[in-house]
Amino acid sequence: MAKKKLFRFQQNAQAFNVIEQGKELYTTIKGRWNEVYFKNNFPITLELACGQGELTIAFAKNIPQRNFIGVDIKGARIWKGSQEALAASLGNAAFLRTSIRYMEEFFAEGEVDEIYLVFPDPQPKQAQYRLTNERFLRLYQKFLKPSGLLHLKTDNAPLYHYTLDTVQKLGGKILFQTTSFYESEMKDAHFGARTFYENHFIQKGEVVHYLRFRLD
Repeated sequence: MAKKKLFRFQQNAQAFNVIEQGKELYTTIKGRWNEVYFKNNFPITLELACGQGELTIAFAKNIPQRNFIGVDIKGARIWKGSQEALAASLGNAAFLRTSIRYMEEFFAEGEVDEIYLVFPDPQPKQAQYRLTNERFLRLYQKFLKPSGLLHLKTDNAPLYHYTLDTVQKLGGKILFQTTSFYESEMKDAHFGARTFYENHFIQKGEVVHYLRFRLD
């Protein structure tokens, strides 16, 4: 293992804001995020496949009366967000290291108010792995509050249209849609935060698509 990655894993193990295997909260946090971690009753927003947690950090800094959890399987990625949150004393930010397939093990029914999917892998040849396929959307419903919001931000037009179709198939409601996020009324909604991949695609001249929807 590379020394840099090992160092990051060691820091994650010591960071209270990283919930991962081997820590007590990893197996006891379900249904108790506000009680035992955040120690408040603020709404919870998830950033799934959060990478370095750019959105989680930006939101936590700008919306103090809401709790944010970045979720990713890659510990070396969430390390950056974790360290930034610690440096800024962001008590309303946390990071969960797990596969999104197992989210139901960490969140109880109705525990989450909102979910962001920001530049997820479009999986062009493997629809079964898309984070907006029917199986995953039904999974999110299990821990989202009634009328809980979901957001998709992507440069991938096929994923955007696939998600539109899937939401409608499930009887969900599209609340806002645009094929040009930065030319829409939503352009300032994320406090200027851009993920690593978003910056990469914007530099290549790709346009950003965005959906806001709910499933009930």
